[in-house]
Amino acid sequence: MKKIITFFDAKPYDRAWFDQANTKYEIRYQESKLTPDTVGLAAGSDAVCAFVNDTVNAVVIDRLYEMGVRVIAMRCAGYSNVDFKEAYGKVSVVRVPAYSPYAVAEHAMGLLLDVNRKIHRAYNRTRDFNFSLVGLTGVDLHGKTVGVIGTGKIGRTFIDICRGFGMRVIAYDPYPAEDAGIEYVTLNDLLARSDVISLHCPLSDQTRHILDAAAFARMKPGVFVLNTSRGALIDTEALLDALNSGKVRGAGLDVYEEEAELFFEDNSGSIIKDDQLALLVSRPNVVLTAHQAFLTEEALENIAQTTLQNLDEYFADQPLTNEVCYRCDVGRVVEDCRKWRKERCF
Repeated sequence: MKKIITFFDAKPYDRAWFDQANTKYEIRYQESKLTPDTVGLAAGSDAVCAFVNDTVNAVVIDRLYEMGVRVIAMRCAGYSNVDFKEAYGKVSVVRVPAYSPYAVAEHAMGLLLDVNRKIHRAYNRTRDFNFSLVGLTGVDLHGKTVGVIGTGKIGRTFIDICRGFGMRVIAYDPYPAEDAGIEYVTLNDLLARSDVISLHCPLSDQTRHILDAAAFARMKPGVFVLNTSRGALIDTEALLDALNSGKVRGAGLDVYEEEAELFFEDNSGSIIKDDQLALLVSRPNVVLTAHQAFLTEEALENIAQTTLQNLDEYFADQPLTNEVCYRCDVGRVVEDCRKWRKERCF
């Protein structure tokens, strides 16, 4: 009998690639996000597949455990929405650590090019046959200093792209990539020296609001800020103040800290009650996309294949290559951590 996977927050592009890659599971697609109110849809399932804006809190985890679900397959790299302490010993959590660093890094550069050269504004003008160039002046990126916060695969791919533009690169990461030829500096030094700052780090207690009012105060006047990682890395109110003062010349954002109830959905017929989001969207020097940096055919194929491979490992009682638990500490061996012995976390 086929194992049953309940797939939350399903979109047409998800279905297309998972249906193509799937050969052994019965996948029940649900359009609803996973929340305490919708978790009951997983009744009768062997596993749940969740996404970045689903709610995988203690209530959801306990309910899944009661229903007999023993594995949650996150089809994304981020997992800040998962209560791992509650999951430990009950429900295994696996993820897709890397689907396409090129997709996200290329989108970050696209945001920079757009917000710098005001391509979105020029596009809107020419559709009205307005061919004026007034207000469209940008700067050369060649020779400018880009500060990259986070040098995992995506951050390093973005660095390669920036070097191709002739930009100088500096970086900050608590765990520097060895032999990568990257100039690492302190966070304060990066903030003070950079003409462009791009975020490529996970969201954690240590990185939440890593760009806050104090951080913006340390930046050079006229800096560009890019975020294709997690919305809560930036204090939105502080960003708006920095945009208003001119400290930040422009912002390219693919994420927003209060996006969970809005992104991935068509809200064009609704009144948006989020004043900060409304202010960001209204700014001519802000380019905001809807968490689409990952959205390439190659990435979607990798997400589907890796997610299904993660489930294959679980149901075959094999070690879980991409397991995450609250005791795991990336880059360092935790005492008596089974993962480092190539075993399951529990």
